[in-house]
Amino acid sequence: MSTTAYTAGEKQGLGAHWAVAAGHPLAVRAAQSMLALNGSAVDAAIAADAVMGVVEPMATGIGGDLLAMIAPPDSRPLAYNGSGAAPMSLTAAQVQELPGARIPERHILSITTPGLVRGWWDVHQRYGRLEWARLFQPAIEAAREGFKVATVAAREWHIFDFVLHRDPVCAALYRAANPPTAGERYANPELAAVLQEIAEQGPDAFYLGRPAQQAEQAMAQAQGLLCAEDFRRHQGFFCEPVSATLGEFSLFECPPNTHGVAVLEAVQAAWSRPVDECEAELALVQATETAMSNAARVVCDPAGNTVCTVVVDSDGLAVTFMSSIFKRFGSGYAVPGCGFVLQNRGFGFSELGHINGPGPGRRPYHTVVPSLALRAGQFHMGLGVVGGLMQPQGQIQIWTRVLRDGWPLEQALYAARWRLEGSGRLALEEGFDPGCANFLRENGYASPDKGVGELAGRSDFGGAQAVERLADGRLKAVSDPRKDGCVALA
Repeated sequence: MSTTAYTAGEKQGLGAHWAVAAGHPLAVRAAQSMLALNGSAVDAAIAADAVMGVVEPMATGIGGDLLAMIAPPDSRPLAYNGSGAAPMSLTAAQVQELPGARIPERHILSITTPGLVRGWWDVHQRYGRLEWARLFQPAIEAAREGFKVATVAAREWHIFDFVLHRDPVCAALYRAANPPTAGERYANPELAAVLQEIAEQGPDAFYLGRPAQQAEQAMAQAQGLLCAEDFRRHQGFFCEPVSATLGEFSLFECPPNTHGVAVLEAVQAAWSRPVDECEAELALVQATETAMSNAARVVCDPAGNTVCTVVVDSDGLAVTFMSSIFKRFGSGYAVPGCGFVLQNRGFGFSELGHINGPGPGRRPYHTVVPSLALRAGQFHMGLGVVGGLMQPQGQIQIWTRVLRDGWPLEQALYAARWRLEGSGRLALEEGFDPGCANFLRENGYASPDKGVGELAGRSDFGGAQAVERLADGRLKAVSDPRKDGCVALA
């Protein structure tokens, strides 16, 4: 496939001891500062993720969820599921009254309980080394003092301004009709105050404190269901990943309620590579379509937005850390006085009676799916791809090119991508090989109109963060140029 010409620079690098790849320079700097204090990879990932919720409010924040894949140097990988559930007061009758008996994209009933803050706490309790409060200081400072809005984030803020107008609190918080431009300074002192409370008091400050109470009041006024009791009841959990053996590699994904099984199915199906490059690409597209179709029989997977941080520390602990509020700016409903929006994961439910149908206290099918691979039983690479339906599709393309085809990591991340837009419809990123594009069209994959699959400067073809352990023991970190991120290494 063709490789799009990007300036590498801080988008990739090599290190001997530790490595970070994250979606914003301030997040990378936060992770780097934790590692400099002898913090663990999890300490660094939490610090980076907290910053991402400040600097990319359209993608993530404390109103969203967390999923993580963790690879200790001396034991098998472990997954963490910090996805929140539907309110306990949700009933079938309420959903039955909606058009098509489905929860719409940003309907008040799409709001599910935030799982991110509890997730931070749970993984820190098991793998953290630094004092909890220290992890949040970079995010608190960025929110309180303000930060310069990055280029891709500014474009997305502008494109999704329409989400911000329905709720007056959200409109005031995120400057509806007057979104910040690239390089403009934006501050969120309300969020800084909540993060300070979380830093000082732990997760109970969020789940039992002011945010939960304020969310309940706001939802009552908007005829929503989420209440303080839903916050109080939330629990995340550690679990065994699903995995597949691929030659000398073992690929690990988060189990359902995520679509990690679709990634494994497609990569396995395409592992025996045809010699001809275009035939190989067709086989990969077909394997992906089949895997996504199989998943669709069990789940409904609409597009969303996410952030990812991958960290490997000097002790060999590796983590792929992904958080999200689902659709950009989530539900579009903000919590008064608290500086964040609530997620709209309930849109991921299928119809009533479906295995993924909505119900009280049920977790919807989730697009967020962090992953990693081992080589001969040792950590080889951590990868996350953001961008809703591009999460599995981007992973399938990158994992196949790195593990099966032996591509350098940066080449695999920079290469032009395809994106299935429906049965037989394949959007191709600018720079995709014309010969293979024609071959795919001749074999039944029509290209949608130009622009389909593109958003805010290529970001709907995914944005990946990855760290790979090379054969000589060094670490290679690569940050996808489609996003605002970068890397740091030592």
